Amino acid sequence: MSRSNDNPWKAFALVGIIGLDIAICMLAGYWLGNIAVNYLYDNPICIVVGIMLGFAVGVFNVILIIRRYMGVHNE
Repeated sequence: MSRSNDNPWKAFALVGIIGLDIAICMLAGYWLGNIAVNYLYDNPICIVVGIMLGFAVGVFNVILIIRRYMGVHNE
């Protein structure tokens, strides 16, 4: 049975924002890792760690977005 508020454009927007969120978080992680390489450490592994942390933050944000979309609340 279909819900009355099902909208394909809403689903399209959700998928788009998920991809954009992960990409932005990974770029921010790259940027912070690059700053760490240039100013703090002289080890390029900082960039990899920054990208991985950015990906983790992006996945966490995606979980929060999907929970809000699905209407799941912590009780």
